[in-house]
Amino acid sequence: MFERSLRRTKSELSEFLTQHRKKLTPADVGLPSNGRRRTPGLRREEVAALAGVGLTWYTWFEQGRDVRVSEKFLLNVACALKLDDAECCHLFLLAHKRPPPPEARQWISVTPLIQRLMDDLATRPAYVMNLHWDVIAWNTSAAALFGFSAQHDQEHGRLNILRMVFAEPGMRRRLFAWRDDASKLLAQFRYDFAVAPDDASMLSLVDDLKKLSPDFRRWWETPTHNEARRGIESVMTAANERLNLRHETLIVDEHRHLRMVVYFDDSATD
Repeated sequence: MFERSLRRTKSELSEFLTQHRKKLTPADVGLPSNGRRRTPGLRREEVAALAGVGLTWYTWFEQGRDVRVSEKFLLNVACALKLDDAECCHLFLLAHKRPPPPEARQWISVTPLIQRLMDDLATRPAYVMNLHWDVIAWNTSAAALFGFSAQHDQEHGRLNILRMVFAEPGMRRRLFAWRDDASKLLAQFRYDFAVAPDDASMLSLVDDLKKLSPDFRRWWETPTHNEARRGIESVMTAANERLNLRHETLIVDEHRHLRMVVYFDDSATD
């Protein structure tokens, strides 16, 4: 049964690569066109050159032979074949039985329609974060409530919810139930960490937070069975008023692990 499944997967990989190679023309990838071709699409030697690998190695890979390939090799092939994120993920699953490392290809952003959706929410704070809990997009209400401009991480060039909660004293003072919020956010982050436990960026984030926060280091090294959640429950506003919150999480892009967190004012029910 396993051998039949393996043969089927290799056959699917071969078909997938061949199909995408034949969809491209030399002009699509910046190569000169040398007249008419007997078969459509790119030649194997052209894909191999674009991916920076030998022709024999790429040919064996496309044929579904039993060769070991690295993540870098797969990403090079994905770029050479101009695969989108979903197609790149499928290539990794066929070849490695696991998806590519998060944000392996580029620093990601949201589509204009997702940004428009958040802006249309108006008074409801909303932001999109990735698997590392970097905030990559937000609306005006979220910026005002969480002070994203003031919290911007100059060293790392990005916002990160965990850094804000665990390493920013000002943010810690604004969270009325800091210990409860922080421990539950960390419990949720453990699930995300399990998706990419060997990812260099993820490991670097954990190491940095261990150095920046004794609480993070202690809780990380001694796991507890806390409730997991992605959002903050209560925060002090700029007017020094307590705002009780509820939140919902929406999947924006499952392949790139993008999620939108939308907050609702729950103060009236306190």
